[in-house]
Order: sequence, then structure tokens, then C-alpha cells
Amino acid sequence: MTDGQRLATPPGTGNGSVLDAWERFQQGDDHIRGVRPEVVVSWLRCREKYKVDPHLTEAPAAPAAGEHALEHGVVFTEMGGVAASATREVEGLNGIVTVTDCTGRVLAVWGDPATRLRADEANLKPWHCWSECAAGTNGMGTALETHGPVLVGGAEHWCEAFHNWVCAGVAVRDVVTREPIAVLNVSCWRTALPRSTAGWLANAVMRAQSILKRRARDSGAELVAALTQAKGQSSSPLAAVDTAGKVVIANDPASVLMGVPASTPAVDPTVRWNSGLPDIIGAARYASVHAAHNPAWVGSTQVFTHLADDPTPVSIRPVFLSGHLVGSLIAFGSSDGERLAPGEGAAHPRMPVRRLVGVRDDRMVLLRLPEVSFAESDGNDVWLATDEGRLRAATPGLDKLDAELADSGFLRVHRRYVVNVDRIREIERGPRGEMLLVMEGRQREAVPVSRRNSAAVRRALGI
Repeated sequence: MTDGQRLATPPGTGNGSVLDAWERFQQGDDHIRGVRPEVVVSWLRCREKYKVDPHLTEAPAAPAAGEHALEHGVVFTEMGGVAASATREVEGLNGIVTVTDCTGRVLAVWGDPATRLRADEANLKPWHCWSECAAGTNGMGTALETHGPVLVGGAEHWCEAFHNWVCAGVAVRDVVTREPIAVLNVSCWRTALPRSTAGWLANAVMRAQSILKRRARDSGAELVAALTQAKGQSSSPLAAVDTAGKVVIANDPASVLMGVPASTPAVDPTVRWNSGLPDIIGAARYASVHAAHNPAWVGSTQVFTHLADDPTPVSIRPVFLSGHLVGSLIAFGSSDGERLAPGEGAAHPRMPVRRLVGVRDDRMVLLRLPEVSFAESDGNDVWLATDEGRLRAATPGLDKLDAELADSGFLRVHRRYVVNVDRIREIERGPRGEMLLVMEGRQREAVPVSRRNSAAVRRALGI
């Protein structure tokens, strides 16, 4: 491979500007320039959320591996084949290729023997953990936290001992839950990555995800069949949801409650609907965790809908395909099975977010949550209305930001808006009777509330 085919190191990582910023940031200085937003966000997680020692010299041993679904094993095999075939490309570039699981545990390493020996010194080898919480900012761990390819070079690594490496990684994600399954990563020692790296990683992930999409369509068809069978036994509102809580199909009465089209199958995972009932999403995810270990598990809870002031009981019954959990049947008006206690809806407890990163020109602004009034989506960009003015969020996608802030006093009120509940000052009615939230701040901006979110807003405000 010629020099012209190599990928340059990320801008700024080859000089002292990023190193100077790294030194100041890890000592607590938030006023830095010249560092890419995605790196600053990662550094922030390492410093404040995971508290990773920047002077760590090697990755820790990984915990024992847990169980994984059959298709995850297929992905590991696919990634291993791709990585092994790339060995010749990276051997002449002081490079190695690694595959990790969803925890950042390295499964296998291929590539240049001399570079592998250097990697061994940092425990970049099988059965050691390279998640961000274990080893700070790096290609493998940061890919687990990010949607899309990740490039980390030089002093962009959180741990000083890894500053001689340049790496690029990308996560294969479950097409239903969007949770990571595996990471494919290329690392080079003091050498630029091949220019073809980004495309090579993307193509490898595309191949793996095509396998997952076929499996997900089969799962969707099974959920439709399960609801069809259940409809013959009950006239109650019924819906089938996948393991992420997205609606695959709902009968007519359930569609009214959930705000989705009636009796319209959404077998393809890319066209499934978000329920207008957040409690259902949480309950479905909780069910996925418990039913995976106990196939006979059936649960029940209560949810609020926009049609009634009092909560409605629902039961959750898991659906399996070839012994693999694919989703749940939701029956409104039923309370069969184990009762979920309040707050048990979250399948994966989250650590609260303390800061958000806003971008203004080439400057990163670290914001405390009380400084943020609301977030507004504009395509894939998210804009933050803050005490520092209007800033672009370093985290792309409102859905991702909503998930991060769900336990921090923020509320999704519209498909385009997430608001800080403590910054709501007035409630008005729009010309068509819609609810408007007047937010605290010099501009006193009004944020619309969608019909499906109005009940959740009223509950949050106690009105």
C-alpha cells in the first residue's frame, strides 16, 4: 500500500495543541480549543462519569463473558473473518486488527507480530477490556459509545500511555435495540492508518448488519403472527412490540392508545413505530431482560394514556422465535403475571449525566444541566437553548440526547423538542388549542407539546 493510500492522523494530533489541551482538561480546565467535539465528549465521560486515571498504562482484565444471542455469535464469526483477511494490509503499516464484544472485551487480534508485542505491553490482547470506562478514549471503547466510525489518534487518547497509537473502530449494532454487539478496530503504532480504513470498516459492518436485518424481519413476522393468534381470543386492545419497545403491530383500540397506525404490520425494523406511551417502552425493555433468563415470565404494570386520568393496567407476555426472545405482546386492561414495581421499567440503569457539550465555532462549551433550557432537533443536528446562547450539541441525534437526559429532569415533549422541566415558567394555549411551554430565559421561547406527550407533561408538572 502506497503512502498516498494512507489516512492522515486526525487534525491536530501530531502537534502539541491537542496534547496541551489534554493536559489542561485532565487537570480540570474546561476552556479548550482545537479538539474535535466527539473527542471532548469522550474526555468528559472519562473524567467525570468513569473517572479513568489518565496515567493508566495498561487495560484491565475483562470480567467473565456472559451469555449472548445466537446472531451475536454469527456477528463475531463474520467480524473475525473480515479481520483475518485484512492482516496483509496492516502488517506492513505497524498495524493490528482487533474484534471486541459489546463490553469492550478483546476476542482476537491479528496483524504485524512486532506491533502485537507492543500491544501486549498495554494489554491490547484477548480477554482484556478496552471499553471507555476501563481504558478511556480509544477506538474500540469510544466506538461502543458512538454511532458510526470513530477515529482516535495520538493525544486524543485519554490515557497518556496510548498516545503513540492511532486507531479507528466501528461498532456493529443490533438493528432493533441499537445496542452494540461487537467492534471491529484497526490500530497502528506511530503510523498513519490506510486511507481505505473508514470505507473498509463501514463495508464490514454493513455485511454484518445485513445478517441482523434478515433475522429482525423474521422476528417481526413472528410478532405479527402472535398478535393475530391473540386477537382470536380477546377483543381487548392488543399490541406486539419488539425488544426495544417499538410497535410492530397494534389492533384498532390499541393504536388509539399508543398513537400508531391501526392493524398495519411493521415487520422491517427500520419502519417500526415509537409508542406514544413511554411507560410501555420501559416495561417492554424490562420484560426483555427477565424473559431472556426465564421464558415462562409474564409481567404486568400500569401505564398512563392520554384518554384517562387514572392509570390503565397492562400485561406483558414474551414472544419467542426458535427459542430466542423477539418481543412481547401487550394486553391493555389485563394484570396477569408479576407486578412491576414503580421505576422497574428501565432495563439498563443509567448513570446520570452532569454536563452537556455545546459547540460554538471551534470552541467547546461545557454546560451544567441547569444552564440548558431545551434541546431542538434540526435533522441530525441538535441545538441547545442555553444561558450561553444557542449552541450546537456535540451529541448528534435528539433520540440519543433524550435517552441520556431521561433521568436528569428533562422530558421529551415533541418529536423535535426535549425540555428542562425546571426551566418551564408558563403554559399557554396555541391558536389550535395545543399546549405551549414558555421557557425561562431572556427570549422566553415557547416550545410546542404534541398531543401524544401532553399527558406526560401534565403529570410532570402536577396539573
